[in-house]
Amino acid sequence: MPQLASAPDPVGPPEHLQPATAEWWEATCTAYVLEPHHVRLLTLAAEAWDRGQEARQILAADGITVTDRFDQVRPHPAVAIERDARLSFARLMRELDLDSEPAPLSRPPRRGSVFNASA
Repeated sequence: MPQLASAPDPVGPPEHLQPATAEWWEATCTAYVLEPHHVRLLTLAAEAWDRGQEARQILAADGITVTDRFDQVRPHPAVAIERDARLSFARLMRELDLDSEPAPLSRPPRRGSVFNASA
């Protein structure tokens, strides 16, 4: 788990991030002492966030469905992009583990698992 920072990270956010996301990236690097692999995970999370927001803007303008060449209503491609970006962001943030307490298991151990000795 990353440690709380004592000094700001000297490296700035990637230039391609949206201003608000770059500000969040920098604030996170300032608040925590991140190893290089944590910085990469943080960058990927920031990119996923921006991608999801971009898809959300497209959906706001175009709607969540499109009509294909056969006149069938289909989900807009940006729906999948937004969904994938949300999942990526959530998973990357879980990997970064910036919370002060460990998260509970997302599901109980399987029967016969090493962690479930009573089974």
